[in-house]
Amino acid sequence: MTLDDPCPCGSGTPYDDCCGPLLATERLAATAEELMRSRYTAYCYGNREHLWRTWHPRTRPSQVALDPSIRWTGLRIVDVRDGAADDDSGVVDFVASYDGGELRERSRFAKRGGRWFYLDAESDD
Repeated sequence: MTLDDPCPCGSGTPYDDCCGPLLATERLAATAEELMRSRYTAYCYGNREHLWRTWHPRTRPSQVALDPSIRWTGLRIVDVRDGAADDDSGVVDFVASYDGGELRERSRFAKRGGRWFYLDAESDD
């Protein structure tokens, strides 16, 4: 990967200007959507640490399991409700594509101590 490679989250921004600083713990997500995009990118790169760190302590598993056979190929944000920098909660509906299929999900996010966390999700599959 080079500095100019587009971020896997589909923002159209280079990785180092988009999700890279979040995965590297250089900064926190400002919105629920930004956190959701960074979590998708973490799945693309197999970054369990970012996924665990951004999962709400009330709902996160003791370990994050990733399926190495899944190759994520695209992300489309369908709808965002709340989750702005001054909100305490938000919902992001999205479709994540992978080789052989897609995952449709409605993810809920909560802000705790000024940080956004993934809370839980409803899958449409």
